[in-house]
Amino acid sequence: MKPNGSDTTPSNDQPRRHRHGKSTDRGALAALARKAMIECGLEPDFAPAALAELASIGGPAVAGDGVRDLRDRLWSSIDNDDSRDLDQLTVAEALAGGRVRILVAVADVDALVRKGSALDAHASCNTTSIYTPGAIFPMLPLGLSTDLTSLNEDQDRIAMVTGMVFEADGSLSGSDICRASVRNRAKLAYHGLAAWLTGEGPAPRRVLETPGLDANLRLQDGVAQRLAELRHRRGALSLETLEPRAVFGGDILSGLDLDPKDRATELIEEFMIAANGVIAGYLKAKGCPSLRRVLRSPERWARIVQLAAGFGDRLPAAPDGLALEAFLTRRRAAAPEKFPDLSLAVVKLIGRGEYDLFLPGGAPPGHFGLAVQDYTHSTAPNRRFPDLITQRLLKAALANGPQPYAIPELTELAQHCTEREDVASKVERQIRKSAAALLLSNRIGEKFEAIVTGASAKGTWVRIFHPPTEGRLERGFEGLEVGQRVRVKLIHTDFERGFIDFARA
Repeated sequence: MKPNGSDTTPSNDQPRRHRHGKSTDRGALAALARKAMIECGLEPDFAPAALAELASIGGPAVAGDGVRDLRDRLWSSIDNDDSRDLDQLTVAEALAGGRVRILVAVADVDALVRKGSALDAHASCNTTSIYTPGAIFPMLPLGLSTDLTSLNEDQDRIAMVTGMVFEADGSLSGSDICRASVRNRAKLAYHGLAAWLTGEGPAPRRVLETPGLDANLRLQDGVAQRLAELRHRRGALSLETLEPRAVFGGDILSGLDLDPKDRATELIEEFMIAANGVIAGYLKAKGCPSLRRVLRSPERWARIVQLAAGFGDRLPAAPDGLALEAFLTRRRAAAPEKFPDLSLAVVKLIGRGEYDLFLPGGAPPGHFGLAVQDYTHSTAPNRRFPDLITQRLLKAALANGPQPYAIPELTELAQHCTEREDVASKVERQIRKSAAALLLSNRIGEKFEAIVTGASAKGTWVRIFHPPTEGRLERGFEGLEVGQRVRVKLIHTDFERGFIDFARA
């Protein structure tokens, strides 16, 4: 068991936070992340051969034969406030009879990152960009992912474009895929756009400056809302988990903020789910293999049934997404404050998603949480290697050319990408915990309001609200149950291991 530490003084393992010119919070967290990556077999740095390849690239990919010109559309990107690796753009076109055509453009990363290259080797090692509080470790060098292969504002880029026609009720009635030139008219951020869409804030500057963009975004939002409603009627799960984001003042950690899902994140989420489904279906119709993103029917469903029973609710004996979504909806309405913790418990019981090879003629395992059968990952090739694999498979299918990957290679890659994603997530969680421990390191002895988030033979866990973080209750946990409010005192933190310990106050 880890030590409890002192009730009144911080432990000696915290980094000194103000050694001017020598150390900063950001630097300490970045160094810890680098160490964790190396220990897990990930590569925090690019090899000289990869950097040499980057230096040899003269500029963005240029249009060639068979590339449509769609630069006149009102394309915009919607992403995090500080995102620079822009993978996708969206635009809407109103059609007769209340139908709407949604276009999703995804950066053509394969045009510059060739299979078998040194850049590809690094991407296939880590398989994902790794986002930690102190530093981001991109899957591709920033010269690519935030520049040459990023769909940057006011820049011409080549993209893979998926067009989808939705009926007035949100059902998909047609689709097409092409390679095209696009131009991002407006780089928008989730929070500002969501505030405008819901009437809680002004229109973003680029929306005001771009004629017709306001109406186009409203049209996109209306379609996204119908898509979300339709998916949830089919059993898609409306889960909500808390992932605190580190906030820095310069290089000093100043707080942890929550980034709840909002109207703009839902818009992008719905269109990406739809586009991923169309691409999976296209590859299947062409008789091509594909990497599917899978979340299987929960093996621990009996425990989910028990969880619902603890709230006086009932679920069927066999896995049922519609029933589970109805239960979640009821709990959100009954106790919204406790819903993120219930969501986290359900997420853990459902299990993690994985990558699986789908062969033509087989039965797709589907995605239980999204309530879809045909689903791949294809919309973030700058930061996820499975998406780059899918892009290559898609381009080969469009050209009726040879498959870029042999079946045994795809089987191995599916397993490898799943394993590496789990490792990357572990590193990200570890450094988030270390950031929380660092933030609280000078508050030993303070008391906080908390909620019990876990109670078992393995230990009792509580979440405090300000700053939003979780720790272990080392003393006074007897008789406590999940969801119960409790007052706790911080007794110990460990920056290196990300431990935060409390005692009941």
